[in-house]
Amino acid sequence: MTTIFAAAAIAILVVMAMALTRAFTAPTVYDRILGVNMFGTKTVLFIAVIGYLMGRPDFLDIAIVYALINFVGMVAVLRYFEYTAPIE
Repeated sequence: MTTIFAAAAIAILVVMAMALTRAFTAPTVYDRILGVNMFGTKTVLFIAVIGYLMGRPDFLDIAIVYALINFVGMVAVLRYFEYTAPIE
């Protein structure tokens, strides 16, 4: 069972690298924001999987807090770009 979670952790790391690539090379600001948001979401998943693999259920609390910070941060960034002209 742990090999499945280890494979999931590796797959999440690969997707996180793809999200960073999207965040750095996207053509528009909104695509970059989407890449950063996807990276944050995958980080939450990665923290949860690593917590399970290490036998530390308190990592789920850390993952939930990180998800809330990611959500509030994305709302703040999108509100900022809603009222200002994005630089492209």
